[in-house]
Amino acid sequence: MTNISPAIMLVDDNQERAHLVCECLKSAGYTIVAQISSAEGLLFQVEKYRPDVVLIDIESPDRDILESLAIVNREAPTPVAMFSSHNSADFISRAVESGVSAYMAEGITTERVAPAIEIAMAQFKSFQLLRQSLEKTQQQLSDRKTIERAKGLLMAKKKLNEEDAHKILRKLAMSSNATMHAIAEQLIQYFQSEH
Repeated sequence: MTNISPAIMLVDDNQERAHLVCECLKSAGYTIVAQISSAEGLLFQVEKYRPDVVLIDIESPDRDILESLAIVNREAPTPVAMFSSHNSADFISRAVESGVSAYMAEGITTERVAPAIEIAMAQFKSFQLLRQSLEKTQQQLSDRKTIERAKGLLMAKKKLNEEDAHKILRKLAMSSNATMHAIAEQLIQYFQSEH
């Protein structure tokens, strides 16, 4: 099994440095899918080239780049490693909130590139798993609320206790090969249409 190296998109506003970084990345076995000089239109570029990692090395990153990263993070989540001389806690915090997975408060060097890429990919993966887990938990809570509401309606309309209402929901779900949540939604709609 061959170990495929990540495809990198480099965003660097210094042409000379960008060339050196690209050479460094290529010699380390990385594939450069795109090299751009600003974060303008970053979402379009990410969707066009589909990099495994976005590597940003900009002299003075500003709010515009953070807004571009936030859009990418929302629309096409991708690991981002940022190298910057900005070392204020406030800026770093805003960068992380915008979707930066690894922030290096020093300039880019040959020694720092590979670890930054690995950190960005690991942090990104960890964050995505956490986000999926949270979304699943929120969905389960929402489903449970719907089921409880349907049980409450059954109890009120049919003069049942909670256990019997639950049994009816479960039986309907099994007989129609549907989830209890789906049956609960149908019952809620049915009872609402009665009014």
